[in-house]
Amino acid sequence: MKQVVLICGLSLFFFAQALGQPSGNKNHQQLLAFQDSLSVLSFKMVNDSIEPERYNASYKLIKTLVTALKTPYSFNFPFDSLKSISIQSSSDKRFRIFSWHVMNNDGSYRYYGTIQMNKPDGKLELFPLIDYTSVLKNPSDSITSNDKWFGAQYYKIISVLNNVPTPYYVLLGWKGNTIKSTKKIIEILYFKDGKANFGMPVFDGDPDNSGKNRIIFEYDRRASMFLNYEPKITTIVFDHLAPPDPKLKGKFELYGPDFSYDGLKLVNGRWKFVPDLELKNNPTDQDDNFNDPKKL
Repeated sequence: MKQVVLICGLSLFFFAQALGQPSGNKNHQQLLAFQDSLSVLSFKMVNDSIEPERYNASYKLIKTLVTALKTPYSFNFPFDSLKSISIQSSSDKRFRIFSWHVMNNDGSYRYYGTIQMNKPDGKLELFPLIDYTSVLKNPSDSITSNDKWFGAQYYKIISVLNNVPTPYYVLLGWKGNTIKSTKKIIEILYFKDGKANFGMPVFDGDPDNSGKNRIIFEYDRRASMFLNYEPKITTIVFDHLAPPDPKLKGKFELYGPDFSYDGLKLVNGRWKFVPDLELKNNPTDQDDNFNDPKKL
C-alpha cells in the first residue's frame, strides 16, 4: 500500500512538473526568436554603410529588445549571441546593463542602453539610458541620472557592497569619441529612492581625479589603452597616458601609453590612487577586443 501511495505521489509530482514545463519552454523559444531578430538588427546597426540605416536599425532594436524583456523572467536569458551589444551583470545579480553605440559618418558616436533589474516576480523593470554626452559641460564633476547619461559601452562591473553607506557599482567602459581620440571611463552607479544614479566622489590621492564623480581618460584613437580590474589585488589597473612630447601636454588626442601602469586600489569602500604599479604579468588589451568597433 505504501508503495502504491509513493508511486502515485511521484506520478502526481512529475505530472505537475510537466504541466509547468511548456510555459517555461514557450518563454525560452520566444526569447530565442527575439534574439535572432536582435542579432540581425545589431549587425546592421554596426556594419551598414549608410548612417540613417544604422540609426534605423538601432531604433528597431530598442523596440524589439523591450518587447523581448517583457517576457516573464527574461532576466535569466543571456542573449549571448548578441556580439555587438555589451551585456554585463552585477555579481549580486541585482541588475544587468545592455549598452551599445552607433557610429556617425564623422567618426563620432552616440550611445544607447538600459538597466534591467532582477525582479523576484519575473516582471520587467527598466531604467532606459539616454545619452546626454553633448550636453554635459563638466562630465567629470556631474552626478547624473539614467535619463541624462554620460554614454559608454560597458565591459566590466565591480560591486562595492561592504564598508560603504550606499552600496555602489564601478562600471568600466569604452567610449569612442571623435575621428582623432578615444575615451575610456570609470563610472559609478548606485540606486537610491527607486532611481538609478551615476557619479560619486570615491576617488582619493590622484591629483587629477580626487574629488571627481567619474574618471575619464582620453587618448589617440590609433592607440590601445588597458583599463581593467585585477580582483587578486582588488585594484583597477590602467595604462599611464602621456603625450609624445612634454610640449604637447593637454593635447589628449595625441596621448598614448608610456609602458607604465597606475592603479586604484579598493580600501574601506574607496579607491586609493597607486602610481607606478609593479605588475608580475603585464596586462593585455583583451578589453579592447571586446569593445573596439573596428574589431567587432
